[in-house]
Amino acid sequence: MIDDTVQIADLSEEDIKLRFITPAIQNAKWDFKDIRMEYPITDGAIKLKTGTNKAFRESPKKADYVLFNNGTIPLAVVEAKNNNKSVSHGTQQAKDYAIKIGAPFAYSSNGDAFHECDLLNGTERDIPLNQFPSQSELYERFKQFNKLNTLQEKLINEPFCTGANIKSPRYYQRNAVNATLDAIARGENRLLLVLATGTGKTYIAFQIVHRLLSAGVKKKILYLADRNILVDQSIQQDFSPLEKVTHKIHIASEKPETISSYQVYFALYQQLVGDSGEEDHYSQLFAPDFFDLIIVDECHRGSAKNDSQWKCILEYFRSATQIGMTATPKETKYASNITYFGEPVYEYSLKDGIEDGFLAPFKVIRYKVNIGDEWRPIAGQKDKNGHLIEDRIYNNSDYDYNIVIESRTQMVAEEITNYLKSTDRFAKTIVFTPTEDAAERMRVALVNLNSDIVKEHPDYVVRITGSDEVGKGKLDYFIAVSTQFPVIATTSKLLSTGVDTKMVKVIVLDEMIGSMTEFKQIIGRGTRLLESEGKTNFVVLDFRNVSRMFADPKWDGPVEVNEGYDPDNKQGGGGEVTPPQPPKYKPIVDKNGCEARIEQKSVSIYDPNGKLLQVESIVDYTKRNIKEKFTSLEGFIKEWRTSKKKTSIREFFFDKGINLEDLKSEQNLSDVDDFDFICHIAFDSKTKTRKERAEAVKNAGFFDKYSGVAKEILEILLDNYANNGIYEIESSEILKLPQFMKFGKPIKIAQSFGGIQGYNQAFMELEKAIYGDGSVGI
Repeated sequence: MIDDTVQIADLSEEDIKLRFITPAIQNAKWDFKDIRMEYPITDGAIKLKTGTNKAFRESPKKADYVLFNNGTIPLAVVEAKNNNKSVSHGTQQAKDYAIKIGAPFAYSSNGDAFHECDLLNGTERDIPLNQFPSQSELYERFKQFNKLNTLQEKLINEPFCTGANIKSPRYYQRNAVNATLDAIARGENRLLLVLATGTGKTYIAFQIVHRLLSAGVKKKILYLADRNILVDQSIQQDFSPLEKVTHKIHIASEKPETISSYQVYFALYQQLVGDSGEEDHYSQLFAPDFFDLIIVDECHRGSAKNDSQWKCILEYFRSATQIGMTATPKETKYASNITYFGEPVYEYSLKDGIEDGFLAPFKVIRYKVNIGDEWRPIAGQKDKNGHLIEDRIYNNSDYDYNIVIESRTQMVAEEITNYLKSTDRFAKTIVFTPTEDAAERMRVALVNLNSDIVKEHPDYVVRITGSDEVGKGKLDYFIAVSTQFPVIATTSKLLSTGVDTKMVKVIVLDEMIGSMTEFKQIIGRGTRLLESEGKTNFVVLDFRNVSRMFADPKWDGPVEVNEGYDPDNKQGGGGEVTPPQPPKYKPIVDKNGCEARIEQKSVSIYDPNGKLLQVESIVDYTKRNIKEKFTSLEGFIKEWRTSKKKTSIREFFFDKGINLEDLKSEQNLSDVDDFDFICHIAFDSKTKTRKERAEAVKNAGFFDKYSGVAKEILEILLDNYANNGIYEIESSEILKLPQFMKFGKPIKIAQSFGGIQGYNQAFMELEKAIYGDGSVGI
């Protein structure tokens, strides 16, 4: 169709923004660099289609305008609506966005005026279009309400680090940095940041450090971690813009007189305290007040525990501001991050990340094994080495811990291989096993089952465990996005936390997990997104019913301090409960002594809350989405008939991951119009084919009132509809097709109808005739 608009009521939302809202904001003396239009807040959640391996993204959330102060603090969100809506129509949407990104003001406008929502005071009012608040006015209102001190203002106005290779902060990263700087400016010295795995904690730490250094508020900073790879990843990636002032501490070669020339120091706890835990290399190199900021990476792993051999580092540098960062705050009877660091200054959960589309969703395939709950040796049964097997009931808590069932290891390896063969044999996979020995047995089994690849690529399967130096040497290659091999890593604990495994698509649970902290960390190995490389979701293969933990309210719930927590650590020596020691001899049972097999396999998709989603066919899913949007047959028919572009309805289905053409093909209804198909799927109406509808138009004498070229054009349009559907003839390119070339260019064709308005009118009449009064084939 050819557009012809003249009245303000006919202006689109984009026209309202261009002609009224943008000029009003600019006239209010807002700095051009602080006006962000179409500001992305979320990426849109990735949803898994039930019954398929396919994923799709929902539409992202974008604010029409976000207005900043010096690029750091969001002051206002402005949402535009067309002039057919009221001035305040977009208020709720603007408020939701403002609350999410931490902006104190929200505005709605239809081009006539602005409606202001002051989130600081809980008030709303209308404002004339030419009286939109200036940048200085909104900042002053924000400043006065929060009673900002001099240091708060200084840090607020210190910009984020930006550049060609530095990504802009996501809204929650901006919130986390701003909340941390604000707390420091208010004099807090122990802070906790809780953000899900894969949300960029190191990037947040870098921006905090950069702004504090640039403002001159902090001058000497120590970044502590307990694994070398975490230190190296941080230095080489997020902290690379500070490479000239960064230093990685190597105790053996450091001298007190030369080590003081840097600003940002990276160190391992183990090096600073020595292998025995009784040395104090840190005090030999640094005075207690040398550092004024310490960042504790993965602080859930014990640096703040009262009985930790590393706690002495934090106590020695007690005058420094200390920031703990974790995805899983540890709250046990003997150890509490919150008790040491305080309540989190900012939290962003796995649930939040999946809902916003920044983290990958997942599905779980759960395998029920015949011996999972119970296996008992027969009287006098011996293992493969001739040792008598203790007569008792064994279950998932015993296999590989207290007894080795060889057929079980083989069965798990076969299921992993079968899954990869049916999906993608080069999908990065981590197999979590109970022990390092179990990881080695699993490696061997997987090698033999995948020998066709292994003979060409020996590193297809590797063991990466704490004591395996050769395997640990493969870790960098496993986590590298650009390196294909290794593909499968078998491990015990080494890969459960901290390692940035962006491309892991399969997580295999073949160990018992008693800690929610560890469970979250393991699931977190798969949550990173990398769409450019085809990573949009991941799968969990569960062989020990560990995924039952998704049903635990603690899965992604609030962090609470255990009432039994003992800050003085006087009960039982501290730390979490020590697992029982494995037996001195571990029986090994071959397939003749016990045969493990899969009895049942179930596939589940969980929502971000860990709730099991109802499994439904794609047809039922489509029907539910149609009814949620249109509620009734009459409502859908009205929407279809009044929609200027039917493609807008098709796009709704695409956004939901529904391909109507595929569905029609599956049901042998490819010759049916989308209008009829939607009515059929959702409201059980009978269908008419496009050809039947076209024939009805001809039989009704529609063309009788036209003649000459105009009649011929409309007949060709109707034939195109019958063959290809409504979307093709709606396209602005339709008149450029070969069958229309003999009539001249589109502008000449329009003249056959008396001009553009005449062509538009005739086209609308044709559409009306095709769908009649909106009736369906009942």
